[in-house]
Amino acid sequence: MNRMPDPFRLRLVPALLAGLLLAGCAIQRIDWAARVGNYTYDQAVLDLGPPDKYAKLGDGTVVSEWLTHRGHFYSYGAFTYSYSPWWYGPYPSYIDSYSPDSFLRLIFAPDGKVRAWKQFYR
Repeated sequence: MNRMPDPFRLRLVPALLAGLLLAGCAIQRIDWAARVGNYTYDQAVLDLGPPDKYAKLGDGTVVSEWLTHRGHFYSYGAFTYSYSPWWYGPYPSYIDSYSPDSFLRLIFAPDGKVRAWKQFYR
């Protein structure tokens, strides 16, 4: 006996697939303020890899930076208006722009635990 699929089930399957896809693509943000005082340099190297910049100060404090997101350069076409004597009206042009690199700076106390953190762009 051939049975026709239920219309509700036909609508439910794509909705479930879309929900799983969106849940899998969700970015988990790290709460660095909660990690201050109990996150060590060794854990940071395990999680983030070796730092891009590293400095050990005289008192034993370690300052290290990680590149978290690489910036990129992009350009796009647009129409702008010209007001020159030989032309009035729109003409195609290109607009160049960029996004900066994103860095995470972690400052570790002499005991090896995070004392402060900063996210910045350069």
